[in-house]
Amino acid sequence: MSFGETPITVVGNLTSDPELRFTPSGQALAKFTIAATPRTFDRESSQWKDGTSTFFRCAAWRSLAEHVVESLAKGSRVVAFGRIRQHNWQTSEGENRSMLTLEIDDIGASLRFTTVTIDGKRTQSAPTSDAWATAGSPAPSPAADEPPF
Repeated sequence: MSFGETPITVVGNLTSDPELRFTPSGQALAKFTIAATPRTFDRESSQWKDGTSTFFRCAAWRSLAEHVVESLAKGSRVVAFGRIRQHNWQTSEGENRSMLTLEIDDIGASLRFTTVTIDGKRTQSAPTSDAWATAGSPAPSPAADEPPF
């Protein structure tokens, strides 16, 4: 993140399935909208009431875009971190337009109301050295699947 950018974390639900596109140079771009709706408990009625939803138009790039499209769908509750970007353009009629988008740096499923299963498949190769190792600590056995803590 660069100096002067506006970081933001949004928790909400996808309003539709993410849409995957590719730029002319071949960069993957996922576009989707997150609806964040505050809820408050009304003591008089003993019920939860929804507040006014805020809709965030989002963009994710490259491999993150592909992962979003493969992993998330309409209704998925997510926690998204990114930065607000303003896009300005001019229509073919010469009218100036602008739009705020949330450019996603990281996103994941919210576990507050559901569980998820991660398949564990990795597309990157594992590091050749143990990043958790400290001087004098025993090397993990080849069968060890977890860090030594």
